[in-house]
Amino acid sequence: MRCPYCNHPDSRVIDSRDAPEGVRRRRECTMCGLRFTTYERIQTTALMVAKRDGRREEYNRDKLTRSVQMACVKRPLPTGAIDKLVDDIESQLQALGRAEIPSVAIGEMVIERLRALDPVAYIRFASVYRDFADVERFRDAVEALESAKQALENGDPSPQLPLMSEEPPRRRRGRRPRSSAAGLPMDIGGGSD
Repeated sequence: MRCPYCNHPDSRVIDSRDAPEGVRRRRECTMCGLRFTTYERIQTTALMVAKRDGRREEYNRDKLTRSVQMACVKRPLPTGAIDKLVDDIESQLQALGRAEIPSVAIGEMVIERLRALDPVAYIRFASVYRDFADVERFRDAVEALESAKQALENGDPSPQLPLMSEEPPRRRRGRRPRSSAAGLPMDIGGGSD
């Protein structure tokens, strides 16, 4: 294992512990003496993904993670939520016990979990994955989320989370916005969205 600090090829393991989905190892570089942590995951049998166009390719965790991350850009998700989502999907794929899985099945697993995790990320992923042909199909997906929100508000059980609150943010009393030395309000946002 190469040291991430000095790139020396030799390190020694000073601690090993079980972690969810593998082993956590604490290592020390034999050259610079700095410590770092590695995680080992058990490699399961090779899983092939059958694409819509008939091609077959080996399952790639990084590819799945990147696609979920793109849907979740600038969303207020808990730390590790995307990794947990991908881990859950991988566990479900392994539990199926099949050597080949259609890409459509993986996409539906992602959509199902994103719907529960974050409605905006769900719409983003669904709009690319389902390749909405027109605005009407996109609107139908948004309306389905709205009806799920209403069902929750009416006390009906639903696996979906509600959309973000429509209430405007409350201002605190007695506090003024920070200002610059010239007395002008500062731009708190720091960029455009």
